[in-house]
Order: sequence, then C-alpha cells, then structure tokens
Amino acid sequence: MNNITEHIKNRRSVRTFDGHELNQTDIEKLTSFAKTIENPFQIPVDFKLLNAKEHGLNCPVTVGTDLFIGGKIKCTENASVAFGYSFEMLVLYAQSIGIGTVWLGGTMNRDAFEKAMELASDEIMPCASPLGYPAKKMSLREDMMRKAIKADERLPFDELFFDGSFGTPLSKEKAGKWADALEVVRLAPSAVNKQPWRVVACDDAVHFYLKRSKGFNYNEKLDMQMIDIGIALCHFDLAAKESNLNVVFEQNDPKFESDAEYIASYHLV
Repeated sequence: MNNITEHIKNRRSVRTFDGHELNQTDIEKLTSFAKTIENPFQIPVDFKLLNAKEHGLNCPVTVGTDLFIGGKIKCTENASVAFGYSFEMLVLYAQSIGIGTVWLGGTMNRDAFEKAMELASDEIMPCASPLGYPAKKMSLREDMMRKAIKADERLPFDELFFDGSFGTPLSKEKAGKWADALEVVRLAPSAVNKQPWRVVACDDAVHFYLKRSKGFNYNEKLDMQMIDIGIALCHFDLAAKESNLNVVFEQNDPKFESDAEYIASYHLV
C-alpha cells in the first residue's frame, strides 16, 4: 500500500453509500489483502464479509449498502489494541481502492453481527464496518452526526505529544524526524473523536499512552479507547516506515510519571 500518508489525510468515515454493489474485483482485492494483515502483537484478526439481508444485520446510521465486514480476535491480553491496528490496516487499504468504511462499535445489532461472525467462546468481535462506494452527498443524518462530534477537528499537536516527559509539550516544529508520523497519529479516527492517545517522544523512541476519557464504559468485548490506540499505532508505524525511519515495536514501560496508561513504544535501530 503506497502513499499511506495521503490515504490517511484523505480518508473520512462514510455512512452514506451510493447503492451500487462492490464489483467483484474490488471484493477480491480487499479479501486478499485482509489475509495478509498482521499486527505487532502477533494476534491474528479473522475478517469475514457479511450480507445484511442474509444475516439480519442492522445499522441505523448507514444507508446505501447491505455489505459489511467484521473482524474477530481471541480474547487475550492486548486484543483490543491489536484489533484496532489490524482493522485500521483494512480500512486504509479500502480507502486506497475507493471503498468507503466507517468504524462501528455500538450502533449496530451486535448480537446478530456476533452470530454472523460465528464467534467461538474465546473470541470477541469488537467492531465491524459497512463496505460500499461513497455517495456524492452525505445524508442529513450523517452530516448532523459529523457536526455533533466535530469529526473534522483534532486536538493541537502540543496537547497530544510531549518532549522527553509529560511535563514538556512538543510542538510540530521541534518534533524533527518524528513530526510527519506523529501528525498522522493526530489525524487518526477515534470513538466520538475523543483522541485518547498521548505520546512522549525522545531522541531514539516514542512511547504511546492511553489517557481515558471520562464517561467511557469498557469491557473485554468492547474497549473502544484501546482500539483507538491500536489505530494510532497503525498510523505511526506505517508513516514512520514510509519516512524511512527504521523503527521496531516494543513494550518496555519507561515509567514516566503520568495518570495515563502505558501501551507500547517504537524504538529506532
């Protein structure tokens, strides 16, 4: 997948589709790519195409398509973060071939989706997405939803990223080699646009943290803010490598003083 930064910048959540079925070539491209997706936690995600009419699926916030894709993963440590990383890989690839998507966590009849995914007792299906070609114009409902959550706005760079410790905000100008990869982290989608990631950048590493938003409920089946961190990690990893930064993934808590929860790091080699 080339030009990853441009795909990230150009993508938006799509809830209004043009009513045309995906052509077979695009379906084959997407399903073939899905089989190649890996994440740094090495926890596989199993993707499955789902037909709404066949499985009785319902999503009140989307119109113009009956095709969905779900993902399931073993319920284990780091599962939600790993799922976020892998599903965002699929979302970005879909963007690259002209297919619209939107992350669905709560706005769907979850029991029907989970039944359609044929979950085993040790598996979870955190999220799914409709698949289709975007309509030329958003529905009134979609337009209102986007305005309500300020979908096109993001927190400033220096509120999300820090220089050496949480006590020193990091400006884009001072971010140096990390600037481009951190900027696409800033642009990442998140549940109701809460942007819960925080990153401490050092000379040779960046450290990702989760700062939970008040009022978010979470459990093993649906920890949307951990999924959001997985999306952020995906953006950083892809953009860093596109910028020819030789980074490796690791989980080695640097023990910075903070009320945020350490998740993972990328280290230059």
